[in-house]
Amino acid sequence: MTDKLMALLAYAVMAASLIILVWYVPRWDLGGVVLATLILAGIDVFQVLRDHQKPGHETRTNHDPRDDL
Repeated sequence: MTDKLMALLAYAVMAASLIILVWYVPRWDLGGVVLATLILAGIDVFQVLRDHQKPGHETRTNHDPRDDL
């Protein structure tokens, strides 16, 4: 649950900062880059949130580093 909350919070902070940037520097090319960034980051956040809903997804592994020796 914390992973989802942190991912959404991080996306919201990034989106807010980029929107403020476009608000104070109103240029079409900058707006296009910001829009592309928000779309790609949104897709990434969506995929991360969706992967965490799959059954069998575990954040902890049962791997023991001593087994690598």
